[in-house]
Parts: sequence; structure tokens; C-alpha cells
Amino acid sequence: MTEQLQLRVDPATAASELRLTALASTRLNIDANRIKGIRIIKRSIDARQRNVMINLTLLAYVDEDPSATLFAPEPYDRLPKSAPAAVVVGAGPAGLFAALRLIQLGIKPIVIERGKDVDSRRIDMARLSREGVVDPDSNYCFGEGGAGAYSDGKLYTRSKKRGDTDRILRIFCQHGAQTDILADAHPHIGTDRLPEVIKAMRHTIERCGGEVRFSTRAEQIITDESGHATGVSTGRGDIRGKVILATGHSARDVYRTLRASGIGMEAKGIAIGVRLEHPQALIDRIRYHSKEGRGKYLPAAEYTMLTRVENRGVYSFCMCPGGFIIPASSEPGLLVVNGMSPSNRGTRWANSGMVVELLPEDVATPEGEDETLRMMLYQEEIERRFFNAGDGTQKAPAQRMTDFVAGRDSDTLPPSSYAPGLYPARVDKLLPDCISRRLRKGFEEMGRKNRGFLTQEATVIGDETRTSAPVRLVRDPSTLQSLTTPGLFPCGEGAGYAGGIVSAAIDGERCAEALAASLQSN
Repeated sequence: MTEQLQLRVDPATAASELRLTALASTRLNIDANRIKGIRIIKRSIDARQRNVMINLTLLAYVDEDPSATLFAPEPYDRLPKSAPAAVVVGAGPAGLFAALRLIQLGIKPIVIERGKDVDSRRIDMARLSREGVVDPDSNYCFGEGGAGAYSDGKLYTRSKKRGDTDRILRIFCQHGAQTDILADAHPHIGTDRLPEVIKAMRHTIERCGGEVRFSTRAEQIITDESGHATGVSTGRGDIRGKVILATGHSARDVYRTLRASGIGMEAKGIAIGVRLEHPQALIDRIRYHSKEGRGKYLPAAEYTMLTRVENRGVYSFCMCPGGFIIPASSEPGLLVVNGMSPSNRGTRWANSGMVVELLPEDVATPEGEDETLRMMLYQEEIERRFFNAGDGTQKAPAQRMTDFVAGRDSDTLPPSSYAPGLYPARVDKLLPDCISRRLRKGFEEMGRKNRGFLTQEATVIGDETRTSAPVRLVRDPSTLQSLTTPGLFPCGEGAGYAGGIVSAAIDGERCAEALAASLQSN
């Protein structure tokens, strides 16, 4: 017999299976010896009050063996040689999950990825950090696993209405992710573990008869006389089949090519700002209301900020407790930063994107440019400005948080996790005034609500621009095909229909199912 219980306990109790078993036996009014094991299926931290509590949902196995598997693995069978083929452009979460779902639907995925495999990417990213050399096809944005592979592996999403988020987490676990992600309120794999999970997904695709081709750039969508997509042209030849386009939010050359080809798209809202870095110990003290910080049983503390300033959202983005800041440029001559955490969230720094909402009506189109791409051009201009402010490397402009708010120079900077290095600069002036002004007021509000948050120990590091795609590829909401190019399925973050790993994975599966339905209707 299995009993499900809801418990609210202190951190020490939550960390002790013996204590939880005793508590469960009392709640169930049975002998503790009858409970053969417990399994936590949901876990969240409530740090709103001075006494931090842990909310748990657990299963107590009464007179029953608890060793049964936590979930049934998804079936992935080898495809017959006669299986129809589909092209998946991009090997990020949208592309990988689309490919896995295509296999289940009896369709052979041919995944093409402009970048390298997940291991080879490490060399190029190390060179980017040490020497400032940007490989436009292999960096933190491009390559197997996409931007998420080396950007933390956060799996928290608010997009539960889009699909079965738990199923996505189970597939991650099936490919090697720790099963804690099935229970945690804010699941996280970690940048040190996620690459192995991604490789396992690729191996599943290949074992079942699919293909994954690296260093293969999509140059053009092939269409027939009626304007339907029938394949992709690459530097290594044409590949035929209906197309799932999952190129990620940083493939600006793809946006330009699609626009020139007449494929329908529109400008969409983005958010731009900075990375804010604190000592993790300070965030622990603030969030857990304790001079001692997190203590023995609590994880590195997280925080969120959400407010409105002058009718635009100002909010934290991709908060990385116990993490570090990375150079995320995908083109030479530009500078942009991002954040990540290892699985143990064990560094001495906490960082988060702090960004301001921008809508298409906020941004003017440069003279002679395409208005559909104006948000992308705005991103590029800011990234170029931050790069040109430095010495031609990936060293980043930085300013103490208190100096940013006060509008003054920083003579010195605190230690930072950013490997290429920082230099003092007026980040508040490098950003457009409409962004700096709103960020300043957001920081002041956060400081009032959280004593100690607005501090000279924190560093504002610029710039953070890649929060989401600057365009949306317009698609039919019922068939998920491009309105202008049937047979093309714009997918994931790059198409403007997702906002993170899980939502991109869900959209990838939906596009695979829509593609299969279109084959059946032909």
C-alpha cells in the first residue's frame, strides 16, 4: 500500500529520511517498521518568514517494496528503412525533443546543427573566455544542445498549459538527469551534467535510425512551385523533407535569410539590461533571514524581482545561485554576457539578469533598414557599443551597483566570476537611458524590500540582451505551419514560441506531432 502525505517541516527534518519516516508513521497512525521506504515527489522552500520551512509531498510505502521504478521510460524503437524523413534545423531543446518525438511517430529525423558536438564546443568556449576569440558557429549559443547546454539547465517553467511538463522532465531523467528534478519546485540539471544528458539524447536518435549532422549550416529553405517547403539547402548538399526550424534566438543570419526569402515574421518584444552579481553568502543571509546564511541543510538561495517602472516591466531573469557569468557573444565585434550554475551551485557568487521590457513600439527603425528586424538591430547596436567601449576583447564593462544607481564612476570593482575580466565603466551611460532609468528605480525598490540587496558589494556587468527572440515567425495556430510557407514548422525560442528549455521542448514535440499530421493528410 502506498500513502501520499503533505508535510511542512524544518530543513533538518526534510534532509533526514529517518525523521520523515517517523513523522509519516505518526501521521498515518501505524508502526514505523511497516514503512519500508519513502519517496519525495514534490519539494519547495518557503522562505517568506524568518523560520524557513520545506513543503513536501511524499509517498510512504507501507508493507510494500519501494524499489519500483519512479516512471516508465518512453519507448524509442528503431525506424524501418521505409520511414519518411523530416529535417530538423537546430539541435537545441526544441530540435532534440522534436527529433525524439518524430521517432515515436514513425518519421526519420535528420537533425542538422551549424555548430559542433557538445564536447567539441568546450574548446571554442574556453578560447572565447581566455582569448576573446568568437567562433560564429561554435560558442555558448550555437552547437549541440543549443544555448541551454552550457547555460545552466534550468527547467522551471510557467508554461504548464502548453503541454505535459512532467513528461519532459521524465525524458531528461531517462537520458541521465538526476531524478531530483521530478520533485523540485525549481528543477535544475547543472551545466556540468547537462552535456552528458544531451549526448544520450543524440545516441537515442542515432540508435533508432535518425541522423545528427554537425557543422552543417542551413543556407536556404527549399520550396516547390506552390511555395511549400520541401527541404533545406546546406553547404554540404540539399536535404529533402518537411522542415522543423528550431534555430534558437541568436541565429540572426537565419532571420535575415528568412526575411529576404519572404517567410512571414514580425517584430516582437524583448528585454535588455545587465547581469547583477552578488556574493552568494549575502543573498543567503537576505533570503533566509539569518546572519549565518543558509546553514547545513538549505541550498544556495535564489531571488526574483518583478515590478513596473514607467509602464514597462523590470524583472530578474535566469537567476543563477552559486553560479558564474560567461561571455555569450556569437559574433565577432559584439559583447553580451549570460549566467549559469553547476549542479551543486557551489561557487561564491550569485548572479541574475536584470532586464527591462521593450515593446516594438519603443524602438525606431534605423534609416534604410527593415522594420521587422528593428528589435534585432537594437540588440546588435547595444552589443556593439559595449564591445567598442573596451579594448577589443571580451572584457566586460562593470560598475558597482550603488554607483549605477547614483550615476557615478566606480574607482574599483569587487571580485567577479567573469573569467575574461571586468573594467570600471559607466554601464548606466552605455545602456540607453530608457533602460538605465528603469533599472535604477527597480534596484532602489528591490533594496527597500530586501535590506542589504542594494550594496557596493554587488556589481552591474553589461550587457544582457539575449533574453528572447527579437522576431516571431508567424505560423498557423492550428497546423503550426508557417503562414507563408506550408511545410515549414517554426519552432521553439528562435521562432518566438518558447521561453526556456522546457517550453522549447514542449513546442518541439508539438511541431513534430503537427508535421506527422500533415504527412497523414497529404
